[in-house]
Amino acid sequence: MDVLAYTLGVLMFVVGVAVSIGLHELGHLLPGKLYDVKVTQYFVGFGRTLWSRRKGETEYGVKAVPLGGYVKLVGMLPPAPNQDPAKVRSSNTGMFSQLMSDARSAEYELVEEGDEDRLFYKLPWYKRIVIMGSGVTINLVLAFVLFAIVFMGHGVPEATTKVEAVSQCVVAVTEQNKDTPRGCTAADPEAPAKIAGIKPGDTIVGFNGRRIEDWSQLEDAIRGNANGEATIVVDRAGRELTLHTNTTVSPRVDPSNPERISKVGFLGVYPHQEYVRQGPGYVVTTMATGTWDTVKALGAMPVKLYHVGRAALGLEQRDVNGPMSVVGAGRVAGELASANQATFAERFFSVLLLIAGLNLFLAMFNLVPLPPLDGGPIAATLYEAARRGIARLRHKPDPGFVDSAKLLPVTYVMATVILLASLVLIYADIVAPVSLG
Repeated sequence: MDVLAYTLGVLMFVVGVAVSIGLHELGHLLPGKLYDVKVTQYFVGFGRTLWSRRKGETEYGVKAVPLGGYVKLVGMLPPAPNQDPAKVRSSNTGMFSQLMSDARSAEYELVEEGDEDRLFYKLPWYKRIVIMGSGVTINLVLAFVLFAIVFMGHGVPEATTKVEAVSQCVVAVTEQNKDTPRGCTAADPEAPAKIAGIKPGDTIVGFNGRRIEDWSQLEDAIRGNANGEATIVVDRAGRELTLHTNTTVSPRVDPSNPERISKVGFLGVYPHQEYVRQGPGYVVTTMATGTWDTVKALGAMPVKLYHVGRAALGLEQRDVNGPMSVVGAGRVAGELASANQATFAERFFSVLLLIAGLNLFLAMFNLVPLPPLDGGPIAATLYEAARRGIARLRHKPDPGFVDSAKLLPVTYVMATVILLASLVLIYADIVAPVSLG
């Protein structure tokens, strides 16, 4: 492994994460400023402040732990019903009541004379949606741009009919070795492609009298041939050669359902991959598929975290398709950047693709309708707008603002859950890391 390339890959990913977080928070800051909300802080990261500078009423800075960021929009919490915002007072009627009162007091300490009409909760509902939703929008746009750069600028690897490698033998796929295929042994029969004399660099142009145009066509022909005779025409250095063999029936793991093993024809050739540039439609389709996959992954996150925890304790093998922390993702970025068999362009665009996927995940994760995620205030604002709209239609009194302070216990519980999940993932990424190897 190239240590310098590995380090550069990690650094590229870390910078990509920091920029993604910074742009997400900028998505809250700019519309907040545009709508004249008082904004006192814009920070990337959490924990100890590494650098900050005040410009006007807003302090801009960077903190030590690059696991998020925040923008302080004054007035996120409305005053309690029938309470003067200028006279917010503490309460000792209960733990949760005290919690809400303390939060309101801290909120309104930032309100100075002349700021009364610059509070977030006083904005029309659609302006609040714009402010809270712009961070997610930035991540989606950034993901689209990065996917477009990779798919339209560099391309997507597609299998060709040119042979990259030839199997030496036929290895039976069983429940025991379907995830980690073993090497050849003396007891394993020779692969049909080797018997036929197919060599790396050959281009397969015909199979059993049928002209072959692409890899999927060849793959279907081989699988459907079972253990029948195979007449194969290859182009070798400009000369067409006709080779003969018999394909054999070999178990195959279904990629869409790893538990299902089917028996198909097997030849034993591996295709050469070539990068083909795609159009905007491919980017849109990939984003749509990735979005749905991310939503499903978020729904299954509790179960996946349970298995990650078991893997961290050595009770089971780590799922390579399971969740990981920024530590694990940074490790993957380093491995992608230092892959010996890849070109510099392939390494660079692989890390870029990882950052694009991260932005798509950040967007979907932040839309979860629970505080402290962006989806929490968005859901509360939409509920408030719907409640007020229904009241107007029914000619009822205005029910007023939704008291989001009542969601503070949920906020603290969710923050604790996110912190614990992050610690589990980080620990697992250290003791049982996901490796591309």
